[in-house]
Amino acid sequence: MREKLIRRLESLIRPLRPLLLPALSVFTAMVLGGILIALAGGNPIEAYAGMLEGALGSPRAVSETLVWATPYILAGLSVSLALKGGLFNIGAEGQLALGALAAAWAGHWLPQLVGGGLPAALHVPLTLLLGALAGGLWAAVPGWIKARAGGHEVISTIMLNYVALNAVSFLLNGPMKDPEASNVLSRTPLIDESARIPALVDGFRLHWGFPLALLAAALVGWALRRTTFGFEIRTAGQSPDAARYAGVRVSRTVIATMALSGAFAGVAGAIEVSALHHRHELGFSQGYGFDAIAIALLGKAHPGGTVLAALLFSVMRSGATRMQYLTQVPIDVISIIQALILLFVAADALVRRIYRVRGERERLVLTRGWGG
Repeated sequence: MREKLIRRLESLIRPLRPLLLPALSVFTAMVLGGILIALAGGNPIEAYAGMLEGALGSPRAVSETLVWATPYILAGLSVSLALKGGLFNIGAEGQLALGALAAAWAGHWLPQLVGGGLPAALHVPLTLLLGALAGGLWAAVPGWIKARAGGHEVISTIMLNYVALNAVSFLLNGPMKDPEASNVLSRTPLIDESARIPALVDGFRLHWGFPLALLAAALVGWALRRTTFGFEIRTAGQSPDAARYAGVRVSRTVIATMALSGAFAGVAGAIEVSALHHRHELGFSQGYGFDAIAIALLGKAHPGGTVLAALLFSVMRSGATRMQYLTQVPIDVISIIQALILLFVAADALVRRIYRVRGERERLVLTRGWGG
């Protein structure tokens, strides 16, 4: 009876084992963050309680937390999908900015181009589609460089971030700037009402982009497990040589994976424009694309894990202001904690040694060498 009970407990715990290291990484980062708060003269317990109150303490707080989670989920999926293919997409921030710019163009200038207004049932999907297309095409460039010339995607995506962000800055200050005489900011005109994603609940900022992000995560998880293309991505990510032996066209898969990865980042930017800001302006993303790297690593590049990691990061971001108001702890502590989480997730051997956790059989392939 005892042995049967032990086997039953082991069968229940086994699916949770992949969550152990990420949970320990978060716990260790929170402990060190608490020490920093104490050294700054604050009370760690009060600070974390204030953060939870600010993120989950009221219906409006929950709404704001889920608003934060929407771009985090989509941008995290962007990085996670690339990681599944053995690629490290550092360019989600630039891809997101271009997706937002394309959405702003589709929302304001596309109706003028076709000579009249568009119905919302057509205009909203077109806005999101053009955002995805902009991000996907931009990410396909480093994918092509990787596949055809062996250039490392980490370097090319980082460099293309600067190109994208500076190009967006030029356009927002020039050809696409709001021409209103009262406007002194670098931003586009407001998009049409027909291009706006409506609120999910009246009186709150939470919008239909959040369930769309959850649906995207579910579709990615299904596609990776159940489709031929998902098999090709996973096989090429784990072993390109084995993938070639299995008949996978690795070069094509690399380009397609990067393009699809960028498309998710582009949709994240498009939803921010369509659902919240209703225009594109400088600084709107608040580093979603860079935070997405930590989110994807914390989620072990699994769609479900990415959603959980995105929710954690959104709780920290949404509750940071309340934490600062109640305890006078600088809001920058949240950025430090997020950086520590990334550090411990990346240095999982250190976490294993601290907590004496045995190694896993399968390791996540972050990226391959130049020409690999």
